[in-house]
Amino acid sequence: MAAGADWFAPAIGPLSPDHIVYAKSYPYTGELTPAAMAGFVRQHGYAPRLAAVAGRAVFGIGDSLKAARAALVAGRDAALVQQLTAAFVGPRCLDERERSFIENWEVESYRQKVGAGEAAARRVAGKVCVVTGAAQGFGLGIARGMAAEGAVVFLADLNVEGAKSEAAAICREAGAEVAFGVAVNVADEASVAAMVREVVATCGGIDVLIANAGVLRAGSLKSLSFADWELVTKVNYTGYFLCVKQVAPVMAAQNAAGAGAWSDIIQINSKSGLEGSNRNAAYAGGKFGGIGLTQSFAKELVEDRIKVNSICPGNYFEGPLWSDPERGLFVQYLRSGKVEGAQTVADVKRAYEAKVPMGRGCRPEDVLKAIFYVIEQQYETGQALPVTGGQVMLR
Repeated sequence: MAAGADWFAPAIGPLSPDHIVYAKSYPYTGELTPAAMAGFVRQHGYAPRLAAVAGRAVFGIGDSLKAARAALVAGRDAALVQQLTAAFVGPRCLDERERSFIENWEVESYRQKVGAGEAAARRVAGKVCVVTGAAQGFGLGIARGMAAEGAVVFLADLNVEGAKSEAAAICREAGAEVAFGVAVNVADEASVAAMVREVVATCGGIDVLIANAGVLRAGSLKSLSFADWELVTKVNYTGYFLCVKQVAPVMAAQNAAGAGAWSDIIQINSKSGLEGSNRNAAYAGGKFGGIGLTQSFAKELVEDRIKVNSICPGNYFEGPLWSDPERGLFVQYLRSGKVEGAQTVADVKRAYEAKVPMGRGCRPEDVLKAIFYVIEQQYETGQALPVTGGQVMLR
């Protein structure tokens, strides 16, 4: 993971024990190419913690955002010492004996481990994850679960204030900066590109994209407006394409420089992507199409070590998509007459609960289990995984 910074001239050598612990003894300077990085490792015996592209930017590098930022802080402090002492006799770097002692001293080795944190046991520790549509509902539950398992999470949403508020709450609970709110309109390519740039500028890359953003407008095909059809299709179908188009090059570049790592693109689809949905053609059509995109993306991106899969949840009855008193699906389905004989929202809800063999709606924790499986496994791509309580079964 990398944290970007404005340009400063890194110190030419180690100035203090803290400098060595958090930023290593020597920075990398030059163009960021795999061959050049490999040469640095051969020369020094370790990967750099600071990488400087002359006149453009300095990147802190670490196994976590905390470690990458600590490297930047140590690097900035050392650069300031170098700058201030230039008016006298210049900085005095630690000599080889002193440097070797610090690098190999058991106490300092222990301090390095403490400084890096002990989050490695968590399921997605150190991964940079973007969740679209994360200000509420399934997306928010997914973002919270990913952060709890060690990821740095970007809650991307059109409702950026809501996303930032929820990200701040996640950080308070974690006691660390593990979540960020970022604006995105997934139906607008420029907005998606800006979101990706912001994530990369903050963390240096993207390991997991969870394409969750979606909208629904229910109604008979005989009366559904073209505006509603176009909105649903643009967000649910085109929005998925735009997110993958912008994120895939970032993942491909970091995987080309990595050591066998895989990245993951996960579309949160729907059971309506596995079977038709009465009076819900725009939504179901977009979700069916989304699975087609997943399969096509998977075949293309496997060469870049990117897995692409869809997860198809059942109905999240407790979430705002279903339960919002003004625009929720229960209200929409009552108004559209989708459930024959239903007189109230409660009637509609009971009818839908009765369709699920396991007797309840899908919840964020159910989807999270599927997400963790998809990320951890290394032999499936292009799949559509149902999480429906038995309501929809693969054939």
